[in-house]
Amino acid sequence: MKIIAVTACPSGVAHTYMAAESLKVAAEESKVCESCFVETQGQIGIEDALSPTQIQAADVVILTNDIGIKNEERFKGKPVLRVHAGDLINKSPIIIEKLAQKLA
Repeated sequence: MKIIAVTACPSGVAHTYMAAESLKVAAEESKVCESCFVETQGQIGIEDALSPTQIQAADVVILTNDIGIKNEERFKGKPVLRVHAGDLINKSPIIIEKLAQKLA
């Protein structure tokens, strides 16, 4: 499974980056995740912007729903899961496993 994600939070500081890191670590440790690319939309702007190639190759998109995500139209036609940043921080392995089951 190929995952792309965009994380953001109201303050654009801690939770944005904690959620991104948690998801990346869980994806690396997962047996079902082939790749995981995460764009952050924090206080200093967009970092690690997802490329059109990464978006096209993705099986699923994870978006944090704590605040609006910029340029969300890029993901039209892709399955999108919206979660709170706190859930990505605390439950990324579970989220990945459930996505894999759903996409199987």
